Amino acid sequence: MTDSDSDLSTITDEIKELDKEYGELKKYYQEYQEKLSEVQAMQKKCSSLANHQARKYKQLTENLKRTSSQLPNDSDDNEQQKLKKELKERGKVCTEVFDSLPRTGGALLHVIVGKVSVSLLSKAERWDYKEDYEHFKFYMTIICLLLAIFNTFLLQSSTSEILIRFFDAIMHFLLVWWYCTLVLRESILAHNGSRIRGWWVIHHYLSVVLSGILLIWPESITYQLFRNKFMVFSLYLCGVQLIQYYYQSGCLYRLRALGEKADMYITVEGFQKWMWRGLSFLLPFLFGGYIFQLYNAYFLFQLSFHPDCNEWMVPAASLIFFILFLGNMSTTLRVVIDKLASTKKALAKQNKKKD
Repeated sequence: MTDSDSDLSTITDEIKELDKEYGELKKYYQEYQEKLSEVQAMQKKCSSLANHQARKYKQLTENLKRTSSQLPNDSDDNEQQKLKKELKERGKVCTEVFDSLPRTGGALLHVIVGKVSVSLLSKAERWDYKEDYEHFKFYMTIICLLLAIFNTFLLQSSTSEILIRFFDAIMHFLLVWWYCTLVLRESILAHNGSRIRGWWVIHHYLSVVLSGILLIWPESITYQLFRNKFMVFSLYLCGVQLIQYYYQSGCLYRLRALGEKADMYITVEGFQKWMWRGLSFLLPFLFGGYIFQLYNAYFLFQLSFHPDCNEWMVPAASLIFFILFLGNMSTTLRVVIDKLASTKKALAKQNKKKD
């Protein structure tokens, strides 16, 4: 008996040993296909019912408002409030049903990934994706921080200009890719129920444009005059983002452990009293970064009048920095004011219950 015959005999025996497991695989796969068809049919039915219910509750809410405006002031207000509350609660249930069903994304996701579902159907999947999103931002911040340190302190004036520009281009390209990825990931988060304020999405769109402008800005006197300031700004921004990461991760972990808020809430929403301790430490650094953006906008505006300035990138970057300053400052102030008001309201409610 040759070695090849022995090998063939061994393979034949192993195939026979796998027959039972292979039969189980076919059986479970067939059951899986049947269950999958049942689930898809149930999903379509739930979606149809939820759509009909949500549409009817919206109409009833409008009718109730119209009816309330026509009633005299001494009419039964308690009954109206009870109906409003019931309609609102049922509308929330319909929203929860929509969030748990697969559906295609918005216009941006449709253009990028096509007409496919980007819904995360379980809380565990949503939490894992949110956690992966935070980790992604953390690792990218570390990489950008190292690049900024290298470009600021290790590339000396004696280094070749071509080499300096090469490493600068790597950093600018990385920023373009990073912010593009953030826009896509945040769109998926928002699609799955994360309450991200509209300004932060716009902020990342503007950051993509700004990073692209810096990437294509040709080597010139104006670029060299602004380069070091931008690298220092990047160092500061990376430091703030690291502080913000630890603050957000801590808040999300505690919220999930306490079971007080939905898994997809970012920390700027779902605010709790105990968050003030970390936020009061973070806010000065955030506002410092916004002031730095205003300084960059002013410096670039002045630079646009430089006799050797021939690049449109200078006034364009100045305008974007100024818009970022206005948007960041106003949005953060509004968030702080809202959270102060909600905290005050919660305290008043607690004191009322004690009394």
